[in-house]
Amino acid sequence: MIKISPSVLASDFSKLGDETIRMEKSGADMLHLDVMDGRFVPNISFGASVIKAIRNKSDIVFDVHLMIDEPLKYIEDFAKAGADIITFHIESSSPVEETTEKIISCGCRAGISIKPATSAEELFPYLDKLSMVLVMTVEPGFGGQSFMADMMPKVAALREEIKRRGLDVDVQVDGGIKASTVPEAAAAGANVFVAGSAVFGAEDAEKEISSLRDLAEKNYPQE
Repeated sequence: MIKISPSVLASDFSKLGDETIRMEKSGADMLHLDVMDGRFVPNISFGASVIKAIRNKSDIVFDVHLMIDEPLKYIEDFAKAGADIITFHIESSSPVEETTEKIISCGCRAGISIKPATSAEELFPYLDKLSMVLVMTVEPGFGGQSFMADMMPKVAALREEIKRRGLDVDVQVDGGIKASTVPEAAAAGANVFVAGSAVFGAEDAEKEISSLRDLAEKNYPQE
C-alpha cells in the first residue's frame, strides 16, 4: 500500500496544529515528525512535548523519526506523547534489539532507519520485529537536500528480502522526495514517501499528495 507522509520540517511551525489538520484533510496517510538532538545530526528540531501538544488536533498516524543519539532513553516519552510509529537509527548508540522491543512494548510500531553510508544488509537481522524500515535518501539533519539516487539499490535489496521472507514491512524513503524522484523510488520498492517542501510548499497540498501517490502506484512493482 502506497503511503504519503508529509514532513513537518517543511511546515509553518507557528501553526503546527493547523498544519497537522491541513495534512489530514489533504489526504496524507501519516505525518512525519523529525526529532533531532544536535548530536546525532547537526540540527535541533523539537521533542516529545511538541508532539503531545498537537496530538489532540488530529487522528492522523504520527510517524516519529528519532534522529537522536540515545533513542532508548526516550521511547516511553514519545509513546506517551502520541507516536504511532517510532523509527530510530541503527547507527545510534542504543542497543538495536532492546530499543526495538521497547518501542513494541510501549504499544507503538517499530522502525529502523539507515544513513546513506550504512548497508541495507545491516537491517536484515531485525526485519521480523519491524513494521517499517527507512532508507535515508539524503544525509539526515536538514530538509531541502537533493535526492540520492544511488540509495535505490538498498531499497531494492530490502524489498526483495522482505518479499523473500513473506514479511509485511513498509519501506520508507526520506530526502528529496518529489514528483521527479518518486517514480524511481517506487520502482525500487519503496511504498512510503516522506515529502517535505513538495507538499507543504505546494499551492494545493491535496492535489500534490494525490499526484505523488498516483506516481508511486504507477511505478511500484506489480506482484
